[in-house]
Amino acid sequence: MFTAGRDQQPKTIMIVDDEAIIRDLCRRALKDYRVVEAADGEEALSIFESGGIDVILTDVMMPKMGGIELLRRVKEIDPTIVVVIMTGFAEKEIILNALKADADEFITKPLNLLQLKTSVDKSLVKKALKEEIANLKSLDRLKTNFLSIVSHKFRTPITTISLFLQNFAGGVYDPEDATFRHNVGLIYEEARYLERLVADLLTFSRVMDTSEGLKLESCDLNRIIPKIFTESQEIAGNSGVSVSFDLEQIPPILIDKEKITFAIRQVIDNAYKFSVPEGTVLVSMKTASGGYKITVEDNSIGISREELPKIFEKFYQVDSSLTGQIRGFGLGLYYAKEFIRLHNGSITVDSEPGKGTKVTITLPLQES
Repeated sequence: MFTAGRDQQPKTIMIVDDEAIIRDLCRRALKDYRVVEAADGEEALSIFESGGIDVILTDVMMPKMGGIELLRRVKEIDPTIVVVIMTGFAEKEIILNALKADADEFITKPLNLLQLKTSVDKSLVKKALKEEIANLKSLDRLKTNFLSIVSHKFRTPITTISLFLQNFAGGVYDPEDATFRHNVGLIYEEARYLERLVADLLTFSRVMDTSEGLKLESCDLNRIIPKIFTESQEIAGNSGVSVSFDLEQIPPILIDKEKITFAIRQVIDNAYKFSVPEGTVLVSMKTASGGYKITVEDNSIGISREELPKIFEKFYQVDSSLTGQIRGFGLGLYYAKEFIRLHNGSITVDSEPGKGTKVTITLPLQES
């Protein structure tokens, strides 16, 4: 039986045929797998959309929806799904239509049950290879996108600093002029922004690797949250924004300190980054049912309903001014959600344009 690990559940095979006796024979031959059955394409598609299917064995000629149409529909949903066509028809047109719809293999009727078992085993190996290729392609796209964003984010401050230095070297500026001193201040801010970008990249490179799992230790959130405020450069650059705390004293809990600190910092930094001048930020922490709830609420510019579902996507940045100059890489909230999920927690966002944003992080009760 094909499995990817000792503790993995048996793979799930769906048998689609309008003949109950065929489904029963296939199920008996595939007793080492978890088998689900469907009597036609419509029923099979409904089951497939619920998830958890690894391989589909389908007849061609069925009522309601035939096997070729089912093949097309499931491939649109998941191109890596492996579909084996079972047919007693040898017509060239049927074979060509199935191949055009990306059929993975064919089994002729009457069925040879040993061939059936062998075909399923081969199909599962093929599916694993297809998923690996799809993951590699996805990683390659992410790499390309990331390099493009990094290049764009670094180019603007570097160009600004370079132009200033060129003009200064060419004698354009008078060091005694007030404009020169003003521009020096701007260049200093651009240099600090570059420093923050480099620091962010180093942080991402350190925390992004989740292959070794969580490094749990006893941590006091009542100490972690105030420390974030003392160390955040985003907060330091927005001194006009006031903050108030409502932190309930809770016992130390077992968490991955670096990852949870990262997640909370992203939420707090965003509250300041998008805050209105002289805005306010409220940070609260309470004992909730079965865990702890951390809330960061602000009266920032807010997020539109259309953008809310996208804010946890990789590289996505809310840019209400449409300038394309939002600082950062668009990775903070993505990894914040991922790290909280690894702790079996959740993060939700409520926001309304012009009124502010409320982010709620819930962590399960894991007292040390």
